[in-house]
Amino acid sequence: MTSTNDVCRLTPEIPLPTLQRLPVYARFLAEAIERGTSYVSSKQLGEAADVPPAQVRKDLSFLTSAGRPGVGYPAVPLAIQLDNVLDLGREKGAALVGVGNLGRALAVYRGFVTPGLHVTLLFDNDPSKIGLKLGHREILPFGRFLRLISGQGIQVGIVCVPAGAAQDVADVMVESGIRAIWNFAPVRLRVPDDVYVKNEDLSAQYAVLSYHLVRLQDGQAVDPPH
Repeated sequence: MTSTNDVCRLTPEIPLPTLQRLPVYARFLAEAIERGTSYVSSKQLGEAADVPPAQVRKDLSFLTSAGRPGVGYPAVPLAIQLDNVLDLGREKGAALVGVGNLGRALAVYRGFVTPGLHVTLLFDNDPSKIGLKLGHREILPFGRFLRLISGQGIQVGIVCVPAGAAQDVADVMVESGIRAIWNFAPVRLRVPDDVYVKNEDLSAQYAVLSYHLVRLQDGQAVDPPH
């Protein structure tokens, strides 16, 4: 049985909008702890995530930590709970397939280091790219994916290939044992129910941006995204 849902098999206790805000809270807490802050308020966390304090309290109600009226949330215990829920402290290896412009940008993006995602293997099927190096990583032939990924501790697959090749790439990733796929191809992937796919449709995101731009140019109010 397969699923094409962008959001599927999400932990039922935590709704997706809340889950998307938790890393924002985690980043704010990390900065606050570094400054020596012991407690943070729902107002401060809400300002960081651009949501009202009541929404913060609702989001954090899914965790075990409770805030103290007039004092706030204990920063370190809350940060630890967020880390346990999101599992950001445990390093995860990723294999990226499709080393075009977007793939190269993702492969060298330093913002993945803090949450522990390391793009350790790069694959492509373009003979002109195979053997080239991106930093210390050599671009490998995709035909050797199953053999080369074995024993590498890869947990995440990143798909940056054209739409027509994406399903074949995803099938090989699933066969290799990968259970989390980050898909940047403009197509919905069919995967087994025990595989999670996060789709990033950049063209669709641009359409949303363009829509709001037109409204702003016409003098209409635009609600901020949450």
